[in-house]
Amino acid sequence: QLQLVESGGGLVQPGGSLTLSCAASGFTLDNYGIGWFRQAPGKEREGVSCISRSAGSTKYADSVKGRFTISRDNAKNTVYLQMHSLKLEDTAVYYCAANPNRYYCLGYVSLSPMGAYDYWGQGTQVTVSS
Repeated sequence: QLQLVESGGGLVQPGGSLTLSCAASGFTLDNYGIGWFRQAPGKEREGVSCISRSAGSTKYADSVKGRFTISRDNAKNTVYLQMHSLKLEDTAVYYCAANPNRYYCLGYVSLSPMGAYDYWGQGTQVTVSS
């Protein structure tokens, strides 16, 4: 079955760390850029980070810049989001999505969840609470 599966979410204290994984099943991520998104109850889905197909470019939302790091390991068919210094406002369901556009996440582009994403994961819950 062709799908993306997020994992690694859970409960963490403020200031703590979590690493999320986005693994592809049934296809390879070599030809896709990957975006991470999150959505809290009552709020719109927002872009968190992205990584280009070649891994030559990464982008971060201002709210997470300096705290989160996106990376990819094509040999493992997986993209990661390392999250440090977590805050209460980071609480959300986190999603990954695959974009086949070769220019995705290159240049000065937004982190909008709108676009030609071929695959979306089901999401993983991240809860930051004391």
